[in-house]
Amino acid sequence: MAKYVCDVCGYVYDPEVGDPDNGIQPGIAWADLPEDWVCPLCGVGKDEFSEE
Repeated sequence: MAKYVCDVCGYVYDPEVGDPDNGIQPGIAWADLPEDWVCPLCGVGKDEFSEE
C-alpha cells in the first residue's frame, strides 16, 4: 500500500501503521480513510497530501 506525505509539514501516513492515536487502525488504505480525517501534526485535510 502506498504512503502519503503531507505537503505542509511532511507527516507520512503509512497504511501499515495507521493513525492509532486518532482511531485509524493499521491496515487502513489511504482511499479508505474518512473524508474528514486530518493530518495529526498540522491539521490539514487529505487534499494536502501527495503519494510518496
